[in-house]
Amino acid sequence: MSSLIWQEPSATGSRKPTRLTIYVLLVVVTLILGLNWPVMATGVASISPVWMGVFRVVGALLVIVPITVLSGNLVLPSRPDLPILVSLAVFRLTLVFLLLFSGLELVPPGRSSVIVWTASLWTVPIAAVFLGEHMTGRRWVGLALGIAGVVILFEPWALAWGDPGVALGHLLLMLAAITNAATAVHIRGHRWSMTPLQAIPWQLGGAFVLLTLIALVREGIPIIDWTPQLGLVVAYQGILATGFAFWAQITILRNMAAVSANLTLMAVPVVGVLSSSLLVGEPITETLVVGLVLIISGVTVNLLSDGLDVSAAPVPDRIQSDEVF
Repeated sequence: MSSLIWQEPSATGSRKPTRLTIYVLLVVVTLILGLNWPVMATGVASISPVWMGVFRVVGALLVIVPITVLSGNLVLPSRPDLPILVSLAVFRLTLVFLLLFSGLELVPPGRSSVIVWTASLWTVPIAAVFLGEHMTGRRWVGLALGIAGVVILFEPWALAWGDPGVALGHLLLMLAAITNAATAVHIRGHRWSMTPLQAIPWQLGGAFVLLTLIALVREGIPIIDWTPQLGLVVAYQGILATGFAFWAQITILRNMAAVSANLTLMAVPVVGVLSSSLLVGEPITETLVVGLVLIISGVTVNLLSDGLDVSAAPVPDRIQSDEVF
């Protein structure tokens, strides 16, 4: 049985997961992150966005810290890595979670999953500006397809703009996507001296401190009507959708070509739309489907334009996935 999970030990005695294990992890992560959208929407109906962010980070810490300790990866960050750790704690986790959960109070979860997924589109122009990456014809086509999908998804001709919550919710989710894209570019451009697994506890710890301070100052100790269902929602958020998903994505990206992994993860918003329809009754409209198809097409073109062979060697430890939702 172990041969299905682990390859034969190397000369140094280390063992790597088999291809089957990596594929299973990729499918599981895709399902967890996709199903997380209706789960998040259920949670913010009972818990404020800021406290929901606190609980999600706490659950993730309960998973990640033991893994880093047992694997010998809990190390103090070096000074060169401090700026990127602060950036990720403040923007990629704290700010994105606040925007995300606030937007979910106003926008259905399936539509939200598609809007936030546009983060992979915005990395292209941001990287061109700050990292000097070349905007090829394919990249422009991919960006144009994605923007067309966003416009169709927003349905500016049909939205009830008289209701300020409608416009605000969409704006918050789009800001979450752009913030996530900007930090992804920062990750790409930073010269890491830590591995992703070594960095994650510090990102989560910083986000926990910030979110807790914001929550206490803004709202005080929360009064929550805890039920078994709400407890499962919070546990799913922290343990599965953040803690386990972070670790699994690191494992996948260390053992699989980045293009292959990210192309597969494009199924996340599809699962988000389908699960939101099944679990919370969100209608799947024609505009939602067309917008989703255009956005996924744009992301696909951009990924393939990187010129990476899907059978290429695994990416280095310093590479992190753009997907944190």
